Amino acid sequence: MTHVFAVMYRDALIRRTSLMWLFFDMAVPLLYLLMFGVGFDKAVGMGIIINGSTVNYNEFFLAGVLSMSCFGSAINQSYGFFHDRETGIFYEFLTYPMTRGEFLLGKVLFQCLMSIIQVVITLTAAKFLLHIPLRFEQVPLTVVVVMVGIAGWFYALATGAFVIRRNDTFNTFLNVAYFILMFISSMFYPIESLPPWLRYIAYANPLTWHTDVLRYLTIGIGELATIGLEIGGFVIFLALSFYFAVRALKKAV
Repeated sequence: MTHVFAVMYRDALIRRTSLMWLFFDMAVPLLYLLMFGVGFDKAVGMGIIINGSTVNYNEFFLAGVLSMSCFGSAINQSYGFFHDRETGIFYEFLTYPMTRGEFLLGKVLFQCLMSIIQVVITLTAAKFLLHIPLRFEQVPLTVVVVMVGIAGWFYALATGAFVIRRNDTFNTFLNVAYFILMFISSMFYPIESLPPWLRYIAYANPLTWHTDVLRYLTIGIGELATIGLEIGGFVIFLALSFYFAVRALKKAV
C-alpha cells in the first residue's frame, strides 16, 4: 500500500497548488444544483412524475448532479495522464517498483476521498438551501455509490487516455462521450418520456444505472428490483473498466 499512498500524495500536492482544479472538484456540483436545478424547477412548475410519484425538479435532479460530478471528476483525473505524458512523469511512474493496478488504484482512491467532501457539501446544500427531503439513513451508502461511480468512469476514461495518444483526439472523445452519455440517460429527465428506440439505448447506459441508484438512495424513487439489476450492471462495468485500463496501461509504453 506504500506505493498507492505515494500516488495519492502526489495528487494531493497537485490539488494544493492548483486552487482552480480544487474548486472544480468541490464546488461545481453545488453550482449545477443551484443554477440548473432551481431554474428548471421553476420552469417545470407542477413537478415530474416518475414511478407513479410526483417530485419537484430539484429532488429529481439531485441524483443527476451527483452522477454528473462523478463523471466530471473521472474526466479531470484521466485527462491528467496527458499532462504527465508530455512532461515525462507518466513514463517515470511506470519504471517505479509498483504494479499497474497499484498506480491506478492510488489515482482513483484519491479522487474517492475528494468525493466524500463533495457529497457532503452537495447534500448539505440540498437539504438546507433547497429543502429536499433526503433519506439521511442512506447517506453513507450514497457516498459509497458515488465512489464506485467515480472508479468505474475513471477506469473507462483512463483506458481511452492510454490508447489515444493525441491530446486533441482525446478531447474530442471526451466531448462526444460527455454529450451522448449525459443526454441519453435519466440524469435530466425520466427516460420513460423518450421515444422507444432512444429509451432502450438509455436503459443500456451505465450513467442511467448509476443515476437511478443514487436517486433511490437520496429520495427513495425507484423500484427495488430494477435498482438491484442496475447495481449489478454497474459492478460488471467497473470490473471490465478496471481490466481494460490495466491492459491498456501495460501497453502504454
